[in-house]
Order: sequence, then structure tokens, then C-alpha cells
Amino acid sequence: MLNIDDFFAACTGLWVSERTYHYGLDGEIERSHTEFQVDNIPDPDKRRIVTLSFPEGAIAPDQAGQCPGFSIAFDTVSEKGVKVGMKLSALFVPENYLLGVEMPDPLPAPVAAQVAEDGEILRGYYLRDEGYSEGGAIAGRFTYQPSRHALEMTTVYSRSVAVDQMRLIDPQTRLRTIVTYERPPEGQAPSIISLIGFGVERKA
Repeated sequence: MLNIDDFFAACTGLWVSERTYHYGLDGEIERSHTEFQVDNIPDPDKRRIVTLSFPEGAIAPDQAGQCPGFSIAFDTVSEKGVKVGMKLSALFVPENYLLGVEMPDPLPAPVAAQVAEDGEILRGYYLRDEGYSEGGAIAGRFTYQPSRHALEMTTVYSRSVAVDQMRLIDPQTRLRTIVTYERPPEGQAPSIISLIGFGVERKA
């Protein structure tokens, strides 16, 4: 069983992913090939990412350096030949690291992101200096289940809600699932699925 620090250590390196996307509203299916380079984040970058999403003093400076995370660069080629590349950094801040700051969730969790209360589950905030669907810094939520080596990230964008799960099934193989919902009115749980993605990622 890997704790969250060991999980992130195992996820560094070069990964190759083959994914299939199912678009729920029109029935289209698309495949893609992606290469990810995943590296650790230096402490100054961790502190920078914290300041993009949290008010000053929300997290002690020494604890910001203890938060796990990664910097990632990826290039994707779809079966239609469309190429997309991106670089970003992401930080995972456990809830108990916050110093008296309450960060309310804008929406109830969608079904794909609901996790039963369990003493082993680590919960917190998923901070990025760039979003996938929309540019600029963005904060989401995460859960990590050590017994399943499963990291799940939920992000509420202005037009959608994305639930991305990464599960390490052996040191060289990860399973990925992505469920994207249309964003509902405030206070309602997302329910209309616009995309479902599946992927197998192998360490190069």
C-alpha cells in the first residue's frame, strides 16, 4: 500500500497513454495517443501555486513544501491528426494543512466523484497554475485511497465539471478514467455527462 508521497514518487517519469473518448451527447468516439513527462515540483514553485488559489497565510510555508505534486508536460495526437501540447504544475493540499480557512465547494459532488467516508481516505485541494479546459490558475478537490492506489481529481470549470481518476495498478501501469459533466445551476449536482474517457498508461 502506497501513501500519497510514495504514489507521486512512483508516478514520475515518462508515460505513454492510449485513450478512448466517448462523447455522450452525440455518440462520437475518438482515440488518442499521449506522452507525459512527469517531474517533481521544487519548493518555490509549490509556494507559488498555493498563492494563486489561497489567501496569504492559509498554509504554513513549511507545509506548502510538504504537499505532494508534479510538473507535467504532455503532447497528444488524436486519430484525426489533431495535436495538443501543454505544460502545467499541480499541487495537492490536504485539508488539514489549511490554517482556519474554509473553502466551500461551488456544487455538490457528481456521482462519479462520490467517495464513502473512510478513515484511510485523504481529502484536499487540487491546485494548478493552468487548467486543462480553461486557462489560468484553478482549484479543484481530490481524494486519495492508499489501499487502491487511486487518486481522483474533481474540477469545476465555468461550463463543465471534470472528474479524473488515476489508479496505479503496478509500478509500470496506470488506469485513467475521465468523466465530464455539463455544469449545472449553482447548488445542483452535475448529472448530464458530455464525455467519458478511458486510458491505459505505461511507463516508458
